[in-house]
Amino acid sequence: MLKFIGNNFRWLAGGFTLTYFSSFGQTYFISASIAEWRSAFDLSHGEIGRLYMFATLASALCLPFLGRLVDLVPAHRMIAFVMPILAGATLMAGYAPSVIVLVIAIFLLRLFGQGMMTHIALTATGRWFVVERGRAISLVVLGHQGGEATIPLVFATIAIAYGYQTGWLVGAAALLLIGLPFAFWAYQQAREPHARDSKLVKSPRHVRSWTRREVMRDPTFWVLLTGVLAPPFIGTTIFYHQNYMTALHNWPPQLFALSLLVMSLTTIGCALITGALVDRFGTPSILPYALLPLSLSCFALAFSGPPVTLFVVMVLLGISYGISATLFGSLWPEIYGTAYLGSVRAVTVSAGVFATAAGPGLTGTLIDWGIELPTQMIYLGSYCLLAAAALSMASMTLRRRFP
Repeated sequence: MLKFIGNNFRWLAGGFTLTYFSSFGQTYFISASIAEWRSAFDLSHGEIGRLYMFATLASALCLPFLGRLVDLVPAHRMIAFVMPILAGATLMAGYAPSVIVLVIAIFLLRLFGQGMMTHIALTATGRWFVVERGRAISLVVLGHQGGEATIPLVFATIAIAYGYQTGWLVGAAALLLIGLPFAFWAYQQAREPHARDSKLVKSPRHVRSWTRREVMRDPTFWVLLTGVLAPPFIGTTIFYHQNYMTALHNWPPQLFALSLLVMSLTTIGCALITGALVDRFGTPSILPYALLPLSLSCFALAFSGPPVTLFVVMVLLGISYGISATLFGSLWPEIYGTAYLGSVRAVTVSAGVFATAAGPGLTGTLIDWGIELPTQMIYLGSYCLLAAAALSMASMTLRRRFP
């Protein structure tokens, strides 16, 4: 592993940097300011949830078109375009004078943060690595866990001392002064995988590159999406309603930030293990198991318990996140090739962003209607079991397709 990291440091570190700084567009970071925005603009849980949903839906609609540029424009030039806009969006979010400006800021944060930053990192990694793609992606996606473990804590510290607006200002500065120059340098030189990897193992199975139109006509693709969309929908729901959830169960408010660290450490270990398993057995063999821990985490949240319950939930969520982040990052290039990977992943990323939009909006509205979150979690856990069965069928189909 250390030799692999040393030989590929710039590309792995560049991808890690992109996923790390995508935190400024992720729900677990944005939701830390929900209380301040609700107070400033006099919004209910449902109202701000719907605004968040509409802004995120708009970003999801833009992603299939913007994401295609990754197939046409070199990655470092995309970084030079995306990261300054993301930095500007963080300033808008921190100093929004009205609800309209806030919604525009959230739209840009979701589109260029959660959407494009992750899209560039995983598309480039999936294209540049072939033989050890699972291992490479498992290292790159750790940026998400690094961001979850550190950025909310740093933001909370700054917000307590100087106010939440200063936290957003520091975030914009970090993007421009640290993230942008390093990621641009790392991706300025593209990796050539075939000549370097071909001597390491037996020739990899040739995969025909599918166009986006062909992928959209493949029934297996839509079955796979039933599983791909579950982690972002459920995870975003849990992160978004963190204050509501801790109050409902009488858990200490600061417990959630600590539990995120537990989840991040669990995700890191599971992501690295999954990367090795993907390289050894392929993604179809692991598909049926990806959502089972997520289902258990939903059922655990459905019932009130002591504070330790939250740590159990986060361990289960971390296991599922570690498996799904690496698995679904490796899945699309393995079954649909790399020539049109940017266009294909743009659709899946858009669908994932759509799921994160639906989570807060739908669940917040249901809370306003009197349907408590624990009741909703029972239904979400049941959905995960059904989606796991669908992924098992898709796994059998893919094994027949690629014997």
